[in-house]
Amino acid sequence: MKKIVLPLILIFFGTTILSGCTKDEILNHYNNVVQSAGSIELTGNSSLQGKKDNGIDDYTGTYQADYKAYTGTEYLFGGTSIKREAGKDIAVTCTLEVTSGTAKVFWISGADEAVTLLETTGTYSDTITLPDGGNYIGIECENFTGNIEMDIE
Repeated sequence: MKKIVLPLILIFFGTTILSGCTKDEILNHYNNVVQSAGSIELTGNSSLQGKKDNGIDDYTGTYQADYKAYTGTEYLFGGTSIKREAGKDIAVTCTLEVTSGTAKVFWISGADEAVTLLETTGTYSDTITLPDGGNYIGIECENFTGNIEMDIE
């Protein structure tokens, strides 16, 4: 992905400088390019184990899935916005039921270690303030049978 993004950013800056954009316009364009590149990291709807409905952007929406002996990681919500139009706070509510295997709902920000939000049967509900840059919420499973319901606003 880095091999594709760097040339796109260089082309973007070259064209915006030559077109006479203001500093704010350049930053808005740059944020849009970075945000589009961040969407690539999300697991595509056709590859998801469940059903995802998007909210106002890639950071929000609902997800519901029933897993049967699934092993893998799904990146469900997030992106790489520098300036998210809806603000930095997201409200996360998640219910996880583990029948067998393991499942871990996580939030990862930038190069930081992933933060585990929930990894046993139960409910998680909190507001997360997203720092600038890459932020993703997902689920990591190992031979997981069970279900998840997630709502992010």
